[in-house]
Amino acid sequence: MKEKAKITIEVNVNASIDDTWASFIKEDSIIHWNHASDDWCCPWAKNNFKVNGEFSYRMEAKDGSFGFDFAGKYLEIEEKKTIMYELGDSRRVEVQFIQNGNNTKIIETFDAEEENSLELQKNGWQAILTNFKKYTELKK
Repeated sequence: MKEKAKITIEVNVNASIDDTWASFIKEDSIIHWNHASDDWCCPWAKNNFKVNGEFSYRMEAKDGSFGFDFAGKYLEIEEKKTIMYELGDSRRVEVQFIQNGNNTKIIETFDAEEENSLELQKNGWQAILTNFKKYTELKK
């Protein structure tokens, strides 16, 4: 079995580790930032945030033309430091939170899938993380 390519993205959020962490895990926050472009939305999010807990976030085009559930299970959680989870197709994701004063750096590393180009995947995940940054900074 060949090893999956890994993609890493990052963002610096002008918000405390507490605010950044909360925005990342709370369902009522996830629905505001979990989309790659303004013509998409996240109408609901279910998040059982604990080791072996499952999550599912609905992502869909605002015009109703396409949608899917982004879902998986948490493997490891180190509060305000690291989240590791596995998606339904067995790909793994690691999210690191690094506090730097009143700023928080987030680094996400994920196994690439084989359907879309690495560049398309990186750009899509980066767009979602950038939306997260915007939402979290405006919320504080």
